[in-house]
Amino acid sequence: MRVLTICLILPLAAAAQEARVAEGEDLFLRYCATCHGEEARGDGSMQKVLSVDVPDLTRLAGEDGFPHFDVIAKIDGRDPVVSHGGAMPIWGDFFDEGEGAFVRTEAGQPIVTSPPVAALVAWLETVQR
Repeated sequence: MRVLTICLILPLAAAAQEARVAEGEDLFLRYCATCHGEEARGDGSMQKVLSVDVPDLTRLAGEDGFPHFDVIAKIDGRDPVVSHGGAMPIWGDFFDEGEGAFVRTEAGQPIVTSPPVAALVAWLETVQR
């Protein structure tokens, strides 16, 4: 019975993760691509007029894997981004909406954030090179 339950849950979890990644891509294109570029490489159309360099978000992962907490902290304002007026996003509290969502780090530590931030992080993790 336990094996059957796991076999039924795993495809559902994979489908939910795929949906989260797709939502994250949509959110990124809507809210972030103007500065960060459609492929998150820091080459958005606004980059030319900004007074700071826009980072290449496809190179966030290092030897220790993807820095989930650091990325979430930048997006949700726990670690203010000066170039975003001290907090990101500067477009209001959209990314604070919804009940808490969990993101698990490489080490399995849960981080609570909003569903939109969890979706953005899920997509950003897929575009690392």
